[in-house]
Amino acid sequence: MTKVLLSLHVLAAIIAVGPVTVAASMFPATLRRVLGDADPGDARTTLRTLHRICRVYAGIGVAVPLFGLATASSLGVLGDAWLIASILLTAAAAGVLALLVLPTQERALAEAAGPPAPSAQAPLLPGRLAILTGVFNLLWATVTVLMIIRPGSTTGV
Repeated sequence: MTKVLLSLHVLAAIIAVGPVTVAASMFPATLRRVLGDADPGDARTTLRTLHRICRVYAGIGVAVPLFGLATASSLGVLGDAWLIASILLTAAAAGVLALLVLPTQERALAEAAGPPAPSAQAPLLPGRLAILTGVFNLLWATVTVLMIIRPGSTTGV
């Protein structure tokens, strides 16, 4: 059963986190095109598509930690330091995505949809969104490395 859970965990990570990572990384460059083009119609459509991919696959991504916890429980490693660090980093990545990346993408979509409305918010900078996305990607890369290396693990899986 452990091998089945581990397989589902890895598949869920590839299928859910992969598209979010790629789409979120493409969003800032596309946003730059929208902000710089006189007629950004196609780029706006691409922005909407990239955001939809991020939002939908982020929801599907909930399966990754669920299968991960089931796998860890099956292996008896719930108290291992590498797993606890991975859980914390996964929570941080989810927080960056849900609280920073997706709302900033939504704001970019609203601003790209029409003339900018007067706002007390600072102007939207694609570079800031690129940094947030980079932090999200770095957190997931770190979790992936921890899952592979598992420092201090004594399991043979």
